[in-house]
Amino acid sequence: MTDRAFPVVFAQRPSTTADFYERLGFVRHVQLPPDGEPGYIGLRRGSYEVAVVDMAWPADQYGGTVSAGMRFEMFIYVDDVDAAIEALGGYSIVLREPADMPWGERVAYVSDPDDNPVALATAASPGEPQGA
Repeated sequence: MTDRAFPVVFAQRPSTTADFYERLGFVRHVQLPPDGEPGYIGLRRGSYEVAVVDMAWPADQYGGTVSAGMRFEMFIYVDDVDAAIEALGGYSIVLREPADMPWGERVAYVSDPDDNPVALATAASPGEPQGA
């Protein structure tokens, strides 16, 4: 069996949403169409992937519709939560300020450009208990 799976993010402005994830260390590896405003952007960060597609994707592919409001939560580990929030600048709204958790991680919540929550976390130091 092939060992590959990734979430697909429905975005009002795929390029803007992809830019947000690029600020968190993801790199574009495919864009369709290759020129002009993309309807599909594939991003990678190490062995992890996420795709960003235009809101019309579900209707075009399988007759589905995108509902309003939050549609998923992404959890991303970063080297430094505070620095990651600073790097996002105006690309994001902080939903919950960085806080040290009892299990040893530092966690904050921001919103992506389509109002989906994104948790940013710095892993606990070796020897500290890990969270969920």
